[in-house]
Amino acid sequence: MGTRLKVLRVFKALHRTRTAVFKDDDRALTAARLKINEEFRKNKNETSEENIAKMIQMGSDVETVLRQSVLQMEHVDENKLLLRPRDSLLLENVPFCDQPRKKS
Repeated sequence: MGTRLKVLRVFKALHRTRTAVFKDDDRALTAARLKINEEFRKNKNETSEENIAKMIQMGSDVETVLRQSVLQMEHVDENKLLLRPRDSLLLENVPFCDQPRKKS
Protein backbone atom coordinates (compact mmCIF):
# COMPACT_ATOMS: atom_id res chain seq x y z
CA MET A 1 0.00 0.00 0.00
CA GLY A 2 1.32 3.45 -0.87
CA THR A 3 2.58 5.81 1.79
CA ARG A 4 0.14 8.53 0.77
CA LEU A 5 -2.77 6.14 1.19
CA LYS A 6 -1.56 5.09 4.67
CA VAL A 7 -1.26 8.74 5.73
CA LEU A 8 -4.78 9.51 4.49
CA ARG A 9 -6.14 6.42 6.24
CA VAL A 10 -4.66 7.55 9.59
CA PHE A 11 -5.90 11.11 9.00
CA LYS A 12 -9.46 9.90 8.36
CA ALA A 13 -9.35 7.47 11.30
CA LEU A 14 -8.27 10.26 13.65
CA HIS A 15 -11.12 12.49 12.48
CA ARG A 16 -13.70 9.68 12.79
CA THR A 17 -12.48 8.87 16.29
CA ARG A 18 -12.53 12.57 17.20
CA THR A 19 -16.20 12.84 16.24
CA ALA A 20 -17.10 9.75 18.26
CA VAL A 21 -15.05 10.59 21.35
CA PHE A 22 -16.02 14.26 21.62
CA LYS A 23 -19.64 13.94 20.45
CA ASP A 24 -21.82 16.92 21.52
CA ASP A 25 -18.77 18.90 22.72
CA ASP A 26 -18.22 21.60 20.10
CA ARG A 27 -15.21 23.12 21.83
CA ALA A 28 -13.35 19.81 22.09
CA LEU A 29 -14.34 18.81 18.54
CA THR A 30 -12.95 22.07 17.16
CA ALA A 31 -9.75 21.90 19.21
CA ALA A 32 -9.10 18.30 18.15
CA ARG A 33 -9.81 19.09 14.48
CA LEU A 34 -7.42 22.04 14.54
CA LYS A 35 -4.68 20.02 16.25
CA ILE A 36 -4.98 17.07 13.85
CA ASN A 37 -4.95 19.34 10.81
CA GLU A 38 -2.05 21.40 12.20
CA GLU A 39 0.12 18.33 12.80
CA PHE A 40 -0.54 16.90 9.34
CA ARG A 41 0.11 20.27 7.67
CA LYS A 42 3.31 20.75 9.66
CA ASN A 43 4.69 17.47 8.33
CA LYS A 44 3.26 17.44 4.81
CA ASN A 45 6.65 18.11 3.18
CA GLU A 46 8.41 15.23 4.94
CA THR A 47 10.22 13.01 2.43
CA SER A 48 12.03 10.47 4.62
CA GLU A 49 10.19 7.14 4.44
CA GLU A 50 11.49 6.21 7.89
CA ASN A 51 10.16 9.40 9.50
CA ILE A 52 6.84 9.06 7.68
CA ALA A 53 6.47 5.48 8.94
CA LYS A 54 7.16 6.67 12.51
CA MET A 55 4.57 9.44 12.17
CA ILE A 56 1.99 7.01 10.77
CA GLN A 57 2.59 4.72 13.75
CA MET A 58 2.30 7.68 16.16
CA GLY A 59 -1.00 8.71 14.55
CA SER A 60 -2.34 5.17 14.85
CA ASP A 61 -1.28 5.02 18.49
CA VAL A 62 -2.95 8.35 19.25
CA GLU A 63 -6.16 7.16 17.59
CA THR A 64 -6.11 4.00 19.72
CA VAL A 65 -5.55 5.94 22.94
CA LEU A 66 -8.38 8.34 22.09
CA ARG A 67 -10.75 5.50 21.25
CA GLN A 68 -9.94 3.32 24.27
CA SER A 69 -9.05 5.75 27.06
CA VAL A 70 -10.91 9.06 26.75
CA LEU A 71 -14.21 9.51 28.57
CA GLN A 72 -16.62 12.42 28.34
CA MET A 73 -17.68 14.11 31.53
CA GLU A 74 -19.99 17.05 32.00
CA HIS A 75 -20.34 19.46 34.93
CA VAL A 76 -23.93 19.23 36.16
CA ASP A 77 -23.45 20.90 39.52
CA GLU A 78 -20.64 22.56 41.42
CA ASN A 79 -19.39 19.28 42.86
CA LYS A 80 -20.98 16.81 40.44
CA LEU A 81 -19.85 15.40 37.13
CA LEU A 82 -21.93 13.33 34.74
CA LEU A 83 -19.98 10.52 33.09
CA ARG A 84 -21.04 9.74 29.53
CA PRO A 85 -19.20 6.58 28.43
CA ARG A 86 -19.46 5.35 24.86
CA ASP A 87 -20.95 1.89 24.26
CA SER A 88 -17.59 0.60 23.06
CA LEU A 89 -16.06 1.33 26.49
CA LEU A 90 -18.67 -0.51 28.51
CA LEU A 91 -17.67 -4.04 29.43
CA GLU A 92 -19.76 -6.94 30.62
CA ASN A 93 -20.50 -6.67 34.29
CA VAL A 94 -18.74 -9.33 36.32
CA PRO A 95 -20.74 -10.50 39.33
CA PHE A 96 -19.27 -9.51 42.67
CA CYS A 97 -19.29 -11.87 45.61
CA ASP A 98 -19.48 -10.35 49.08
CA GLN A 99 -18.59 -13.62 50.75
CA PRO A 100 -14.90 -14.56 50.59
CA ARG A 101 -14.20 -18.02 49.31
CA LYS A 102 -13.46 -20.68 51.87
CA LYS A 103 -10.10 -22.29 51.50
CA SER A 104 -10.35 -26.01 50.91
